[in-house]
Amino acid sequence: MTSDRWLRDRRPVRRVVADESAPEDRRAWPASVPAVAQVLDEGLELAPGVTLLVGENGSGKSTLVEAVAMAFGLAAEGGTRNVQEGTRATESPLHGWIRLERSPGAPRWGFFLRAETMHGYFTRQESFSTENDPQFHEMSHGESFLEVLRTRFDSPGLYCLDEPEAALSFSAQIALVGTLHDLAAAGAQVLCATHSPLLAALPGARILEIGPWGVREAVWEELELVAHWRRYLEHPMRYLRHVIDPV
Repeated sequence: MTSDRWLRDRRPVRRVVADESAPEDRRAWPASVPAVAQVLDEGLELAPGVTLLVGENGSGKSTLVEAVAMAFGLAAEGGTRNVQEGTRATESPLHGWIRLERSPGAPRWGFFLRAETMHGYFTRQESFSTENDPQFHEMSHGESFLEVLRTRFDSPGLYCLDEPEAALSFSAQIALVGTLHDLAAAGAQVLCATHSPLLAALPGARILEIGPWGVREAVWEELELVAHWRRYLEHPMRYLRHVIDPV
Protein backbone atom coordinates (compact mmCIF):
# COMPACT_ATOMS: atom_id res chain seq x y z
CA MET A 1 0.00 0.00 0.00
CA THR A 2 1.41 3.45 -0.94
CA SER A 3 1.92 6.05 1.79
CA ASP A 4 -1.04 8.15 0.53
CA ARG A 5 -3.39 5.17 0.49
CA TRP A 6 -2.08 4.09 3.90
CA LEU A 7 -2.94 7.51 5.35
CA ARG A 8 -6.40 7.51 3.74
CA ASP A 9 -7.17 4.04 5.06
CA ARG A 10 -9.56 4.64 7.98
CA ARG A 11 -10.41 1.04 8.82
CA PRO A 12 -10.74 0.48 12.59
CA VAL A 13 -9.11 -2.93 11.95
CA ARG A 14 -6.90 -3.55 8.94
CA ARG A 15 -5.57 -6.99 9.82
CA VAL A 16 -5.81 -9.59 12.53
CA VAL A 17 -2.40 -11.13 13.26
CA ALA A 18 -0.97 -13.51 15.84
CA ASP A 19 0.49 -11.97 18.98
CA GLU A 20 3.71 -13.17 20.61
CA SER A 21 1.54 -14.90 23.24
CA ALA A 22 -0.08 -17.21 20.67
CA PRO A 23 0.85 -20.84 21.36
CA GLU A 24 3.05 -22.58 18.83
CA ASP A 25 1.24 -25.84 19.56
CA ARG A 26 -1.83 -25.87 17.32
CA ARG A 27 -3.33 -28.90 19.08
CA ALA A 28 -4.85 -26.86 21.92
CA TRP A 29 -8.33 -25.42 21.41
CA PRO A 30 -9.14 -23.07 19.79
CA ALA A 31 -5.87 -23.17 17.83
CA SER A 32 -6.85 -26.70 16.79
CA VAL A 33 -9.75 -25.30 14.75
CA PRO A 34 -8.52 -25.03 11.12
CA ALA A 35 -9.87 -21.51 10.58
CA VAL A 36 -8.29 -20.23 13.79
CA ALA A 37 -4.98 -21.94 13.01
CA GLN A 38 -4.94 -20.31 9.56
CA VAL A 39 -5.58 -16.86 11.02
CA LEU A 40 -2.78 -17.34 13.55
CA ASP A 41 -0.42 -18.55 10.81
CA GLU A 42 -1.33 -16.17 7.99
CA GLY A 43 -3.33 -13.33 9.51
CA LEU A 44 -6.70 -12.10 8.30
CA GLU A 45 -7.43 -8.84 6.48
CA LEU A 46 -10.83 -7.26 7.09
CA ALA A 47 -12.61 -5.46 4.28
CA PRO A 48 -13.18 -1.69 4.61
CA GLY A 49 -16.93 -2.35 4.59
CA VAL A 50 -18.50 -5.70 5.46
CA THR A 51 -16.73 -9.03 6.01
CA LEU A 52 -19.04 -12.03 6.38
CA LEU A 53 -17.95 -15.33 7.92
CA VAL A 54 -20.13 -18.24 6.78
CA GLY A 55 -19.84 -21.85 7.92
CA GLU A 56 -21.25 -24.74 9.92
CA ASN A 57 -21.54 -24.83 13.71
CA GLY A 58 -18.14 -25.51 15.23
CA SER A 59 -16.22 -24.15 12.24
CA GLY A 60 -14.77 -21.28 14.27
CA LYS A 61 -16.59 -18.29 12.81
CA SER A 62 -18.15 -17.15 16.11
CA THR A 63 -14.86 -17.74 17.93
CA LEU A 64 -13.11 -15.42 15.47
CA VAL A 65 -15.76 -12.69 15.74
CA GLU A 66 -15.69 -12.86 19.53
CA ALA A 67 -11.88 -12.65 19.61
CA VAL A 68 -11.76 -9.61 17.31
CA ALA A 69 -14.48 -7.87 19.33
CA MET A 70 -12.68 -8.46 22.62
CA ALA A 71 -9.27 -7.53 21.21
CA PHE A 72 -10.88 -4.27 20.09
CA GLY A 73 -11.98 -3.68 23.67
CA LEU A 74 -15.67 -4.55 23.38
CA ALA A 75 -17.62 -6.30 26.11
CA ALA A 76 -17.40 -10.09 25.90
CA GLU A 77 -21.15 -10.51 26.36
CA GLY A 78 -22.13 -7.80 23.91
CA GLY A 79 -22.33 -4.03 23.86
CA THR A 80 -19.76 -1.27 23.60
CA ARG A 81 -16.37 -0.47 25.13
CA ASN A 82 -18.19 1.18 28.05
CA VAL A 83 -19.95 -1.94 29.39
CA GLN A 84 -17.67 -4.72 30.58
CA GLU A 85 -19.75 -6.58 33.17
CA GLY A 86 -20.56 -10.21 32.50
CA THR A 87 -22.05 -13.27 34.11
CA ARG A 88 -19.74 -16.28 33.73
CA ALA A 89 -16.63 -16.07 31.56
CA THR A 90 -17.01 -18.52 28.68
CA GLU A 91 -15.00 -16.84 25.96
CA SER A 92 -12.00 -18.53 24.37
CA PRO A 93 -8.45 -17.28 25.02
CA LEU A 94 -8.06 -16.33 21.35
CA HIS A 95 -8.52 -12.60 21.98
CA GLY A 96 -5.26 -12.70 23.97
CA TRP A 97 -3.42 -14.49 21.17
CA ILE A 98 -4.12 -11.91 18.46
CA ARG A 99 -3.19 -8.34 17.73
CA LEU A 100 -5.24 -5.90 15.66
CA GLU A 101 -3.47 -3.69 13.15
CA ARG A 102 -5.44 -0.44 13.16
CA SER A 103 -5.48 2.66 10.99
CA PRO A 104 -4.15 5.95 12.40
CA GLY A 105 -7.03 8.18 13.44
CA ALA A 106 -9.67 5.52 12.76
CA PRO A 107 -12.82 5.55 14.92
CA ARG A 108 -12.54 3.65 18.19
CA TRP A 109 -16.30 3.28 18.63
CA GLY A 110 -17.54 -0.26 18.40
CA PHE A 111 -20.47 -2.54 19.18
CA PHE A 112 -20.61 -6.30 19.67
CA LEU A 113 -23.97 -7.95 19.05
CA ARG A 114 -24.17 -11.61 20.00
CA ALA A 115 -27.58 -13.24 19.95
CA GLU A 116 -27.27 -15.47 23.01
CA THR A 117 -26.32 -12.72 25.48
CA MET A 118 -28.53 -9.82 24.39
CA HIS A 119 -30.97 -10.40 27.28
CA GLY A 120 -28.21 -9.47 29.72
CA TYR A 121 -27.25 -6.46 27.59
CA PHE A 122 -30.85 -5.23 27.63
CA THR A 123 -30.94 -5.56 31.43
CA ARG A 124 -27.73 -3.56 31.81
CA GLN A 125 -29.02 -0.85 29.49
CA GLU A 126 -32.32 -0.49 31.34
CA SER A 127 -30.52 -0.23 34.68
CA PHE A 128 -29.26 3.25 33.79
CA SER A 129 -31.71 4.29 31.07
CA THR A 130 -33.66 7.55 31.05
CA GLU A 131 -37.36 8.03 30.44
CA ASN A 132 -36.89 8.40 26.68
CA ASP A 133 -34.56 5.42 26.21
CA PRO A 134 -35.86 2.16 24.68
CA GLN A 135 -37.35 -0.34 27.15
CA PHE A 136 -35.98 -3.45 25.48
CA HIS A 137 -37.58 -5.99 27.82
CA GLU A 138 -41.04 -4.61 27.01
CA MET A 139 -40.57 -5.57 23.34
CA SER A 140 -40.60 -8.92 21.60
CA HIS A 141 -37.25 -10.59 21.03
CA GLY A 142 -37.17 -9.54 17.39
CA GLU A 143 -38.44 -6.02 18.07
CA SER A 144 -35.72 -5.46 20.68
CA PHE A 145 -33.05 -6.49 18.16
CA LEU A 146 -34.45 -4.08 15.58
CA GLU A 147 -34.46 -1.30 18.19
CA VAL A 148 -30.76 -1.97 18.89
CA LEU A 149 -30.10 -1.65 15.15
CA ARG A 150 -32.05 1.61 15.02
CA THR A 151 -30.50 3.24 18.08
CA ARG A 152 -26.98 1.82 18.35
CA PHE A 153 -25.88 1.22 14.75
CA ASP A 154 -25.49 4.84 13.73
CA SER A 155 -21.80 5.80 13.95
CA PRO A 156 -18.55 5.03 12.12
CA GLY A 157 -16.57 2.33 13.91
CA LEU A 158 -16.31 -1.45 14.18
CA TYR A 159 -19.47 -3.57 14.43
CA CYS A 160 -19.04 -7.24 15.32
CA LEU A 161 -22.14 -9.38 14.92
CA ASP A 162 -22.47 -13.04 15.86
CA GLU A 163 -25.44 -14.67 14.10
CA PRO A 164 -27.68 -11.59 14.37
CA GLU A 165 -30.39 -13.30 12.30
CA ALA A 166 -31.25 -15.62 15.21
CA ALA A 167 -34.08 -13.37 16.44
CA LEU A 168 -35.16 -11.92 13.11
CA SER A 169 -37.95 -12.78 10.69
CA PHE A 170 -37.46 -12.74 6.93
CA SER A 171 -38.50 -9.09 6.62
CA ALA A 172 -36.38 -8.10 9.63
CA GLN A 173 -33.33 -9.78 8.08
CA ILE A 174 -33.92 -7.75 4.93
CA ALA A 175 -34.00 -4.63 7.13
CA LEU A 176 -30.70 -5.72 8.69
CA VAL A 177 -29.13 -6.05 5.23
CA GLY A 178 -30.17 -2.44 4.58
CA THR A 179 -28.70 -1.32 7.90
CA LEU A 180 -25.36 -3.01 7.25
CA HIS A 181 -25.24 -1.57 3.72
CA ASP A 182 -25.90 1.94 5.08
CA LEU A 183 -23.28 1.51 7.81
CA ALA A 184 -20.63 0.49 5.29
CA ALA A 185 -21.59 3.37 2.99
CA ALA A 186 -21.13 5.78 5.91
CA GLY A 187 -17.62 4.47 6.63
CA ALA A 188 -18.25 1.85 9.30
CA GLN A 189 -16.57 -1.57 9.31
CA VAL A 190 -18.56 -4.75 9.95
CA LEU A 191 -17.46 -8.29 10.84
CA CYS A 192 -20.40 -10.69 10.91
CA ALA A 193 -20.76 -14.44 11.44
CA THR A 194 -23.97 -15.75 9.91
CA HIS A 195 -25.95 -18.80 8.81
CA SER A 196 -28.35 -16.66 6.78
CA PRO A 197 -28.29 -16.74 2.97
CA LEU A 198 -30.15 -13.41 3.11
CA LEU A 199 -27.32 -11.66 4.98
CA ALA A 200 -24.69 -13.43 2.89
CA ALA A 201 -26.23 -11.84 -0.22
CA LEU A 202 -25.32 -8.32 0.94
CA PRO A 203 -23.94 -6.52 -2.15
CA GLY A 204 -20.28 -5.57 -1.89
CA ALA A 205 -19.55 -7.72 1.14
CA ARG A 206 -16.42 -9.84 1.33
CA ILE A 207 -17.49 -13.44 2.02
CA LEU A 208 -15.18 -15.87 3.78
CA GLU A 209 -16.34 -19.49 3.96
CA ILE A 210 -15.13 -21.24 7.12
CA GLY A 211 -14.74 -25.02 7.35
CA PRO A 212 -12.34 -27.98 7.66
CA TRP A 213 -10.20 -26.33 4.98
CA GLY A 214 -9.74 -23.21 7.12
CA VAL A 215 -10.72 -19.86 5.60
CA ARG A 216 -11.36 -19.32 1.89
CA GLU A 217 -12.74 -16.50 -0.21
CA ALA A 218 -16.16 -17.26 -1.66
CA VAL A 219 -18.98 -15.82 -3.72
CA TRP A 220 -22.63 -16.07 -2.71
CA GLU A 221 -23.73 -18.27 -5.62
CA GLU A 222 -21.15 -20.94 -4.75
CA LEU A 223 -21.64 -21.11 -0.98
CA GLU A 224 -22.53 -24.50 0.47
CA LEU A 225 -25.07 -22.63 2.62
CA VAL A 226 -26.89 -21.30 -0.44
CA ALA A 227 -26.82 -24.67 -2.24
CA HIS A 228 -28.35 -26.44 0.77
CA TRP A 229 -31.14 -23.91 1.18
CA ARG A 230 -31.97 -24.01 -2.53
CA ARG A 231 -32.22 -27.81 -2.49
CA TYR A 232 -34.23 -27.82 0.72
CA LEU A 233 -36.79 -25.30 -0.53
CA GLU A 234 -37.16 -27.20 -3.80
CA HIS A 235 -37.68 -30.55 -2.07
CA PRO A 236 -37.66 -30.57 1.78
CA MET A 237 -37.88 -34.36 2.06
CA ARG A 238 -34.42 -34.70 0.50
CA TYR A 239 -33.22 -33.63 3.93
CA LEU A 240 -36.09 -34.47 6.25
CA ARG A 241 -36.16 -38.15 5.29
CA HIS A 242 -32.90 -38.53 7.22
CA VAL A 243 -34.51 -37.37 10.47
CA ILE A 244 -38.23 -38.15 10.04
CA ASP A 245 -39.74 -41.55 9.35
CA PRO A 246 -42.05 -41.36 6.30
CA VAL A 247 -45.73 -41.55 7.16
